[in-house]
Amino acid sequence: SKSLSDEENLKLFGKCNNPNGHGHNYKVIVTVRGEIDPVSGMVINLTDLKECMQEAIMEPLDHKNLDKDVPYFAEVVSTTENVAVFIWENLKNLLPVGTLYKVKVYETDQNIVVYKGEETISEK
Repeated sequence: SKSLSDEENLKLFGKCNNPNGHGHNYKVIVTVRGEIDPVSGMVINLTDLKECMQEAIMEPLDHKNLDKDVPYFAEVVSTTENVAVFIWENLKNLLPVGTLYKVKVYETDQNIVVYKGEETISEK
């Protein structure tokens, strides 16, 4: 965090506080909800959902240094919680209104963030 001293960052973020950055292989699960189309049997066409996820998640984030390559994180600390918010906001703008239900981001198998718009739940 730019608003903390080096010592405060080290205390708060531990081994994730590396001046040269560090990486994660995040796993993201997107849950949609809504009325099931009687013809297709789907809430949303999975091909369309995949295209939205490509645009909202993969293009801006994949193989990027979040702090240096993603403008959103120039002013927002790149925690998994904020990654989930970023993904939510991007998907919400692409999916039909009210369809997006939940974004679940795995930083590791033990560190997981679930985001549902205004409500945030961390699972550790």
